[in-house]
Amino acid sequence: MLQDILSGIPLGFFLAFMVGPAFFILLETAAIRGFKAAFAFDIGVILADIVFIFIAYFSTNQLLRSIKDDPGLFIFGGGVLTIYGLIAYIKAKNATYTKADFEVQKLKRKDYLGIVAKGFLLNFINIGVLGFWLGLLIIFGPSLEMEASRLVIFFTSIIVTYLLVDVLKILLAKKLNNKLTPRRITLFKKGISFLLIIFGLILILRGLIPKEIEEIEKNLENVSYKVDNF
Repeated sequence: MLQDILSGIPLGFFLAFMVGPAFFILLETAAIRGFKAAFAFDIGVILADIVFIFIAYFSTNQLLRSIKDDPGLFIFGGGVLTIYGLIAYIKAKNATYTKADFEVQKLKRKDYLGIVAKGFLLNFINIGVLGFWLGLLIIFGPSLEMEASRLVIFFTSIIVTYLLVDVLKILLAKKLNNKLTPRRITLFKKGISFLLIIFGLILILRGLIPKEIEEIEKNLENVSYKVDNF
């Protein structure tokens, strides 16, 4: 049991610092809307991860292969993310903010439910996340003898570590609230929206030209390896 927990903790740290759409939206929510809103968003992200883990567990390697061979999934997810980023950018560009707009306000229960749903959907449309969990199951499943109890402990340790690290990120990002001005919040929202568009386009390209994207990723990994060992 202890070994399974220790095996999952480093992966939880890795997952918490994976740079993706949810990563930046989490920081934005923490800085602008406060701890509770950011935590609610993170719960939504984690719920999507849990759904992906169940899908991975009840599937086979064939599902992973079908995901890689079906560019439509990446194009659809990338398209949704790109459109979301464009809409967010246009809203940020046309909005006129005052100090009251980004002061932490008391939210109602339905507001939190909406934020949870936003975190869930933003993570769920990224089909690459499902590939990540499938990959972990394929890599670590045999060493855990595919026992349900050991898999639960392993994946729970990953999720709990991920959540704890995210709480620290939220607390750090929340401190930015005091430094926000209407101009800075506009630039901040535009920057986040632009990053979402970039991630969406990358997903679309992964669906349109998968081999070329994989080659680029391998080249980047080789460059990173050479720099680390310089």
